[in-house]
Amino acid sequence: MVGAGAGLSASAGLTYSGERFRRYFGDFQAKYGIRDMYSGGFYPFESLEEYWAWWSRQILVNRYEKAPEPVYEQLLDLVKDRDYFVLTTNVDHQFQMAGFDKRRLFYTQGDYGLWQCSRPCHQETYDNEETVRRMFAEQRDMRIPTELVPLCPKCGRPMTMNLRCDSTFVQDAGWYAAARRYEEFLRRHRGMRLLFLELGVGGNTPVIIKYPFWRMTLENRRATYACVNLEEAGVPREIQRRSICIAADIGQTLERLILP
Repeated sequence: MVGAGAGLSASAGLTYSGERFRRYFGDFQAKYGIRDMYSGGFYPFESLEEYWAWWSRQILVNRYEKAPEPVYEQLLDLVKDRDYFVLTTNVDHQFQMAGFDKRRLFYTQGDYGLWQCSRPCHQETYDNEETVRRMFAEQRDMRIPTELVPLCPKCGRPMTMNLRCDSTFVQDAGWYAAARRYEEFLRRHRGMRLLFLELGVGGNTPVIIKYPFWRMTLENRRATYACVNLEEAGVPREIQRRSICIAADIGQTLERLILP
């Protein structure tokens, strides 16, 4: 049972600050003082044209481009011959781009590749790749053409990202299907030998992966908890004897695990 957070993608080279941020968002940084991609996603831009200029860049470089380092491929090599499932708060689609079976993935927090109604007036999501690529190609002076601003096909309100940041997040049919597969995986392995492998999960949303993994390890005496995290590789005393904590880079750790 793999639990993956932002640290996994950061190890794969999808960093949200520093040189990579300046390469794609230097103009936004100069105008607004935005310092990283995460905080920029919450900035109150002056217009929808500017808002989507920002977001089309963020979506393209973090969702439709493959991570520069083969960390996800290394992870797949480690688990591909086992009965595995992945629970992740990442929204960048890198698992599927690396070849993971989408039926073994549960993206709890949304997907950069999906839009939803900002209200929302209905519980559906929409693929955005074609329009995002046009936004990216046709934007000028940090603005997209007005005709590319996405509007809800039902009510006409502006569309927004399908990312869990407030109570308007849409959990569509695909989300619920993935949630059922996750629950079924846990049901089938209850009381069995099971590794809870946590990779790059920080303290932002511990109730999704970290705390449940600790609890399920405690409840299943045959389970082992393992955590790889540069800064937050810790474990409660109650499961310490059945835990492995590695304070190191995820990619380097996986590379050592798969060496013959």
